[in-house]
Amino acid sequence: METTLNNKITVDIVSDIVCPWCYVGKKRLEAALDQLGNPEDVEVTWHPFQLDPTIPAEGMERMKYYIKKFGDEGRIRQMFDHLTQVGEEVGIDFNLDEIAEAINTLPLHKLLHVAKEEGFQNEAKGILLKSYFTDARDLKDPKVLSELFAPYGWDEAKVERIIADDDLGYAVRQEIDHYQQMGVSGVPFFIINNKYGISGAQPAGVFVQAITQVREEAVSV
Repeated sequence: METTLNNKITVDIVSDIVCPWCYVGKKRLEAALDQLGNPEDVEVTWHPFQLDPTIPAEGMERMKYYIKKFGDEGRIRQMFDHLTQVGEEVGIDFNLDEIAEAINTLPLHKLLHVAKEEGFQNEAKGILLKSYFTDARDLKDPKVLSELFAPYGWDEAKVERIIADDDLGYAVRQEIDHYQQMGVSGVPFFIINNKYGISGAQPAGVFVQAITQVREEAVSV
C-alpha cells in the first residue's frame, strides 16, 4: 500500500460483497466516523476478497450452497436470526430468506475497481451490499447492475464491458492475493494507516479509539 500523504488517515477495508458481516462492519465504521464528526482527514478505500471463488458464474441455489457450507437448516436459521438482530441494531434490514442464489463476486469487484477510479467506490459498495442483502436483487444481471449505477452515468453496455475485461479480473485477483499474503484470511479486515489491523465487524467504539490513537500519534511526531 502507498504511504499516507497530506496527513490523511487511511482506512483500507478488505471485504466481499456477499459477506453480511462486511455490511455490518461498514455501518459500524460509518457510526464511528459520525461520532468523530465525519472527519475529512479519514480516507476509506475498499479492497477485494472472495469468500468462495469456486462458485460458478451462473451462481448456485442459495440454500443448497449454505447447507453444504454451514450444515443443517437449523444452524442456518440461527445464523439468519442473529444477523437479522444485529442488522436491526445498525440500521440494516437483512432480507436473507429472499436471496435466491450464492454468487461469484469477481464481476462485482471489477465494478468496484472502476468505481474507485471514478470516485464513488464507497457509494458503490453500499449500493451492492444493500441490493444483495436487503433488496435481494440479482447481481449477476448486467441490466440490474446498470440500473443501480445509472445515477453515476453507467449504462448496461459499460457494465458488460467491465465484467468482460480480463485485465480488470487479473488486477482484482492480484489485489486479493496481496492481502492474503499479508495474512488476511477472513473479512471484513480493516487496516488503519497501514499500521493497525482490526479483524471483524467490531463495535463503533473500537474504530473511534483506533482512529483517535492514530491521529494523536501523528500530532506527537
